[in-house]
Amino acid sequence: MAGHGTDEHPHGADRLCEAGDRVYSRAVRRGRVHRRDAEPVPCLLELALLHPDPDDMDWLVPTSPQEVMTRLLRGVYEEISTSRRRVGSAVEAFEWYAGLGRQVQPAPAAEGPAIRVLDGLARIQAAMDEATQACTTEVLTVQPGGIRREAELSEGLHRAMALRRRGVRMRDLYTHVARHGHGLLSYLELMGDAVEARTLDEVTDRLILFDRTVAFIPANAERTMALELRHPALVDYLVTVFDRFWRLAIPLTAPLPDTGIEGISHRERSIAALLAEGHQDAVIAERLGISVRTCRAHIARLSETLGAASRTQLGVRIAQAGLDRPHPPSLTVPDQESPTAR
Repeated sequence: MAGHGTDEHPHGADRLCEAGDRVYSRAVRRGRVHRRDAEPVPCLLELALLHPDPDDMDWLVPTSPQEVMTRLLRGVYEEISTSRRRVGSAVEAFEWYAGLGRQVQPAPAAEGPAIRVLDGLARIQAAMDEATQACTTEVLTVQPGGIRREAELSEGLHRAMALRRRGVRMRDLYTHVARHGHGLLSYLELMGDAVEARTLDEVTDRLILFDRTVAFIPANAERTMALELRHPALVDYLVTVFDRFWRLAIPLTAPLPDTGIEGISHRERSIAALLAEGHQDAVIAERLGISVRTCRAHIARLSETLGAASRTQLGVRIAQAGLDRPHPPSLTVPDQESPTAR
């Protein structure tokens, strides 16, 4: 029987292999089989389905099917009994742990789900109105793009006025381009010192944070979907991002710093830095909140000022003039007692 074993017949007595089924069936029908016929199926001996005939050791006789069935059922019953005991032990153990949990009052869960998808402008507006009504302390916003349309400012004015009446402070971040919008200046004049605005060359996508507990960000490019975030880790992360941008930003009422190069404006310096990074005109325009046409006009003036006859040469001249790095922001903040500082 060398070379054969249970590795070649990985089964139990309830699921015999084809060769084992054939030999055991023959043994049951005839009362015995010759030992050489069982050599290919050592599983029958190892499972005690065949055993030597005490009258002739060259022959094997079968264990009766009734006895095999009783043995199998006894094993199944023992497995079930063991499983029941394990289930009872597990229930008993974890009921004790559950009792420990009841001794401590759970922390109050955050209002609403941690992340909620708002599909459609009506749902976004309703969620924003709800957050506005619940807000008691502070609103932080990032407003990307260029000059804000008066219609857009008017749409949010009722919400801002409601916050102002409750003494809520607001801090808004815009791009430098927004400084040229008369609608924004009128809005800030109306809101008074309830709103403080600062600007940067470029900002992140739109972000609105209420009381550092709930945040709203766009969920698609068309801004017809938004995410309402209440998970503390996510909200804390966004607050940190806002605060770091805020420290780098320039108060709206303060002038933009001089570039230090005659004939080159602050915006043109920003464009030069993005050109040096290899960005296309459309990308630069989007990041700075200007039109592609305006962006190209600035690039043309840059080329003229730096004496560059081609785009490649412009890149070289930008590096030579040290314009390939963003201009360090001015961190000078006007005196908070000044009536223009808000």
